[in-house]
Amino acid sequence: MSVLDCKALTKRYGRVTALDEISFSAEPGRIIGLLGPNGSGKTTLIKLANGLLTPDSGVLSICGAAPGPATRALVSYLPERTAIPTWMSAAQLMDFYGDFYQDFRRQTAEEMLAHLGISPKQRIKQMSKGTREKVQLIMVMSRAAKLYLLDEPIGGVDPATRDYILSTIIGNYSPDAAVILSTHLIADVEQVLDDVIFINQGRLVLQSTVDNIREEQHKSVDALFREVFKC
Repeated sequence: MSVLDCKALTKRYGRVTALDEISFSAEPGRIIGLLGPNGSGKTTLIKLANGLLTPDSGVLSICGAAPGPATRALVSYLPERTAIPTWMSAAQLMDFYGDFYQDFRRQTAEEMLAHLGISPKQRIKQMSKGTREKVQLIMVMSRAAKLYLLDEPIGGVDPATRDYILSTIIGNYSPDAAVILSTHLIADVEQVLDDVIFINQGRLVLQSTVDNIREEQHKSVDALFREVFKC
C-alpha cells in the first residue's frame, strides 16, 4: 500500500490555482524530492497531505485513509519556518512531543541532542537559528511516523548544518515509512533522494526515480531541473 496517494488533486486560492490535478504516489522506504521553483505549489501540497488544507477536488489518502485525526498520528511535519515554543527548554520540548505523540522516541531525540552538544536545560530562545532548526528537525525525525513531510528543511542554513540535517533524515526513518522533502536546493539534497517529482505552476511536470534520470537522461537531477525550469 502507498504511504501517500494523490489523485487529480486540485487546490485554489480564489481565482489562483495552486495545484492543478496532481496525481502521484509515495511508496514505503523512499525519500522523495518535491522539486519546483518558488510558488510552484510545493508548500500547498505538503499542507494538504498534513491536513492543514482541504482540496477543492481530487482524492488524497495516507496509508489508505483520508486526512483526519487518525492520519495525523501517522504524519510528522516540519514546517518551512521554525515553529517550536522558544520559551521552552530542549527537555520541555521533548516532554511536549512525548505528551502529544505516542510514537515519539525520546531516547532517539536525547541521543541526537547529545551528539550536537545541546544541553536539555538550554532554552530554545538562547539557541542560534541553525541550532533551533536542528532541534526542530530532531523532534520531527524522532517520531516513528509513516510519512515525514519536510518543507524546505535546508533553506537558509550553513553547509555543515545541511549535512547534519540530511544525515539525520537518512538515519531516522523506517523502511515502511516515506519521506517527502520539498526544496529548490537540488544539488544539496540529490545524493539522498530515491525519487523526484517536478511541479511548476501547480502542475506535475515529471515523476521519476533518480536512477532513471541518470541512466536515461545522462544528467544529474540538478542539471535536468535547470534545463526544465530555465528562464
